[in-house]
Amino acid sequence: MEQPPQDPRGALVRPYAVTRGRTEPRREIPIEAVLVASQSAVQEARFAGHDKYRIALMCEPRALSLAEIAAYRRLPLGVARVLVADMVTDGLLSLHSAAPKEGFTERMDLLERVLSGLRKL
Repeated sequence: MEQPPQDPRGALVRPYAVTRGRTEPRREIPIEAVLVASQSAVQEARFAGHDKYRIALMCEPRALSLAEIAAYRRLPLGVARVLVADMVTDGLLSLHSAAPKEGFTERMDLLERVLSGLRKL
């Protein structure tokens, strides 16, 4: 018997389902913030849910920015920001801000370099 074609929408998960309806992160995480997970954090993240575990696995061997996490996981930036903020609050990720403290011009230069790097991905 012939199998009916699969609906491509069947594999999609709505962003609000991933964040359990939350749209605002617990804390502000800049797009260029660098995040790192320790091996023990990866083990703890196994019980935090599939998406958080995958993010922890990505951030354990090397540091990644919030923008990179969103891109590699193919998550909307807002969803990634909520998940990452939860993970930082829960101690599953260490946050290292890459933003310079000098001022607006330096911050814009950094954001332009991040954007340029993302375009090269």
